Amino acid sequence: MKSSFKMSDLGCLSYYLGIEVKQERGRITLCQAAYAAKLLERAGMSGCNSTQTPMETRLKLSKKSSNPPVDPTLFRSIVGSLRYLVHTRPDISSAVGYVSRFMEKPTTKHFSAVKHLLRYIAGRLHYGIVYTRDDNDLKLQGFSDADMAGDVEDRKSTTSVLFCLGRAPVTWQSQKQPVVALSSCEAEYIAASTAACQGIWLGRLLGSFYGRAASVANIHIDNQSAIQLCKNPVFHGWSKHIDTCFHYIRECVEGGRVAIHKIHTDDQLADILTKPLGRVRFQHLRLKIGVVDIGNN
Repeated sequence: MKSSFKMSDLGCLSYYLGIEVKQERGRITLCQAAYAAKLLERAGMSGCNSTQTPMETRLKLSKKSSNPPVDPTLFRSIVGSLRYLVHTRPDISSAVGYVSRFMEKPTTKHFSAVKHLLRYIAGRLHYGIVYTRDDNDLKLQGFSDADMAGDVEDRKSTTSVLFCLGRAPVTWQSQKQPVVALSSCEAEYIAASTAACQGIWLGRLLGSFYGRAASVANIHIDNQSAIQLCKNPVFHGWSKHIDTCFHYIRECVEGGRVAIHKIHTDDQLADILTKPLGRVRFQHLRLKIGVVDIGNN
């Protein structure tokens, strides 16, 4: 490229748009410690006491809060910055997605949840993702999960999707579903359809890198009824009310582009993106998805 264009070789990437990149032999780490520190300073939370989890267990917030309002501009600025921090911190994805629902008219109760999240970040500034080179373990593994009617106002569920390449996450998603699910099976089925779309795209992307056919997307689901609904069209009577767009996963399974696997709930990595968890469960899944202390590695 230097022979065709006027350019300079700056060496290995070390910093890009607030993301700190460290490239070593067979190992790459991503972290946003400096960005997170600036966010805490702007929010007036520098030096605050830390918490063990980003959100209180079983916390439920409502838009129709009777608490005093807070400055919406400040609230939106902090939450917007937190959303960018999710680029290297999937462990806070669920909490950030949840507080993002209250940016229209935030109150002191909503802001308390944001402060709790900032306190968690303050104690783990140097946490990030480590990618190691292991050609024998570079398989695309997906995990999809959903809660049931988690939103207290519209009763919509939350979809969580996590894809790992080897032992580290490469893409993750936590968002409220567009429709109201009538059962946990339906909520998990809708989440699986979202995971299938993501898995097909990732499979094609990996195939283009290696110059081969698209990889099969392996998706792990912990709901047996949702798995049967993905594989067996006989259950059409149970699912005929489900929007047509969510039946895309059936076509993918029949065509061999997506493989569905049963996984035990305890091993469901996407659970950390679905809802607030207790300290022990949260810390276990945080380690399993590859979010570690970069400063000690």
